[in-house]
Amino acid sequence: MPIPDYQSIMLPLLKYVADGKEHKFNDVVERLSVIFQLSDEERAELLPSGQAFLFGNRAGWAKTYLKKSGLLDSPKRGIIKLTDRGKNVLKQNPPTINIAFLKQYPEFLEFQSAKKQDNDEQATELISVAQQTPEETLESAYFSIRKSLAQDLLDKVVSLPPVFFEKLVVELLVRMGYGGSIKDAGKAIGKSGDEGIDGTIKEDKLGLDIIYIQAKRWKTGNVVGRPEIHKFIGALAGQGAKKGIFITTSSFTKEASDYVPRNETKIVLINGVELAQLMIDYNLGVSVQQIYEIKRIDNDYFSEE
Repeated sequence: MPIPDYQSIMLPLLKYVADGKEHKFNDVVERLSVIFQLSDEERAELLPSGQAFLFGNRAGWAKTYLKKSGLLDSPKRGIIKLTDRGKNVLKQNPPTINIAFLKQYPEFLEFQSAKKQDNDEQATELISVAQQTPEETLESAYFSIRKSLAQDLLDKVVSLPPVFFEKLVVELLVRMGYGGSIKDAGKAIGKSGDEGIDGTIKEDKLGLDIIYIQAKRWKTGNVVGRPEIHKFIGALAGQGAKKGIFITTSSFTKEASDYVPRNETKIVLINGVELAQLMIDYNLGVSVQQIYEIKRIDNDYFSEE
């Protein structure tokens, strides 16, 4: 039979882990290939890039969508487990699970939707691939992969010890051009605090100015409010500093984001989503898996002199 698309894999995948136990995802993929009666040739079929098996890749995307919808959990790397929500779904005995089915979950809509540039409303309608040009489809896929990667990065950062977060913040700022070198920046970072770091870093390689840093490795639910920003500004005043960066793995309340100090103090707030995007932009904690080049005809080459 032909290799099923990723949506067709969703329900069989969910049913296979219905026992609630932890399963190695590679074992799940192997079992699914048996369920779908794939031939050896179909199992060995690769993506056009030749970098991964086609069926395994589609099963991986099915897992990703089920995880983003809260039906699956991944307690450890390469391990998946059915959640309570997933159990409830299976009790309903749905005939199929696809994108339309998963739209009932806010987490999935948040994952799939992009914020409109002119307001804070979440777009909940997905553009049909059939309505897109090939370039639009590729671009949409790129941002979908990037958004998924950013969330995975953030989950990883929050799960790691505070000392690793300290190292990560320093290295990110150095890659962005602050602090000169990792060695210099490390010396500039001050006393470690609870769930993050507090310290200073040189604004440039010459150290013409100093920036005060506060970093909070908080979970998503712990939102940074305006009182925390007031404390940060007070800390800046105590240090005689006028520039600061407040980095958190969670988010800021609207009051915190809108607050502007009345004095000459300048602060930059970086939330978890922005932190993950910066890590991607500056290749921190990520590696390039594949590069695709889009080429167009060079009319100058064919033009007559």
